[in-house]
Amino acid sequence: MNALAVLCPGQGDQHPAMLDFALSTAAGRLAVEETAQALGRDPRDTLRGGQGLFQNALAQPLVCAAGLATWAALRRSLPGPAVLAGYSLGELVAHGCAGALTPAGAVLLASARAALMDAAAGAPGGLVALRGVSLARAESLAAEVGAEIAIVNGPDHFVFGGRADVLRELERRAPAAGASTVRRLAIGVPAHTRLLAGAVGPFAALLRESGLLDPAVPVLAGVTGAPVRRRDEAVDALSRQLAERIEWARCLATAAEMGCSVFLELGPGTALSRMAREVVPGVEARSVDEFRSLEGVVRWVEAGLAR
Repeated sequence: MNALAVLCPGQGDQHPAMLDFALSTAAGRLAVEETAQALGRDPRDTLRGGQGLFQNALAQPLVCAAGLATWAALRRSLPGPAVLAGYSLGELVAHGCAGALTPAGAVLLASARAALMDAAAGAPGGLVALRGVSLARAESLAAEVGAEIAIVNGPDHFVFGGRADVLRELERRAPAAGASTVRRLAIGVPAHTRLLAGAVGPFAALLRESGLLDPAVPVLAGVTGAPVRRRDEAVDALSRQLAERIEWARCLATAAEMGCSVFLELGPGTALSRMAREVVPGVEARSVDEFRSLEGVVRWVEAGLAR
């Protein structure tokens, strides 16, 4: 069986044109307007201003709004996905795409998520991506410098989280440890580490009080890679991932095990589709950002599923 998996990115690849596809359709424009009304500010204004695209408080609701609006523009023209998966913040977006949250409800939760993470982080921190080391070596390196592995993207591809001084030491030692790539990410908090434990309980409470529903399509839990089908499971997964490691490679493998051979990344960026091709060889994976039109996206998905 050939099935579709939809991937929802988190922060890191924001760009000024990230709403263009969505705004080319009535459904996408409506979703953008709903998020603007809920937030009290228009994401289009943030993009036009060009300031704050990577500031946590603005970036999280912006990326959430873009993902949901892009999906609103596409979903009626695509075959229904078998599963959705979201990377970090993208997991919240995935629940919105799965019908468990309205666009307005999702962006309000994204805004609250950013505020809770900033408050819990306290001192400056962030994330660093490394490639070229094994999991055992990555864990050893993290222990040596006092960092944590925040995301497992593949067998030799990891994201580390920690305080700013810890990450500087990590960057200094990583090449000698065998890392072929060392890259600081445009994220200002040590997400998915114990440093954000203070945000977990308050965010879980907000999720329980929200209009969150059971997803109409399974959403993979970042912390386990398992399908989430009920509201209570979603509350647990979405809150725990603030301070626990994201098993992204496991999520991709689970989607493939569920019969998915075509992986569509909603954007912004192309990182998730690249990782899908690396972790699950043989699947077809592309991002909306790689296409010139929404019609091109639909044709590619349909062709991939027909093979």
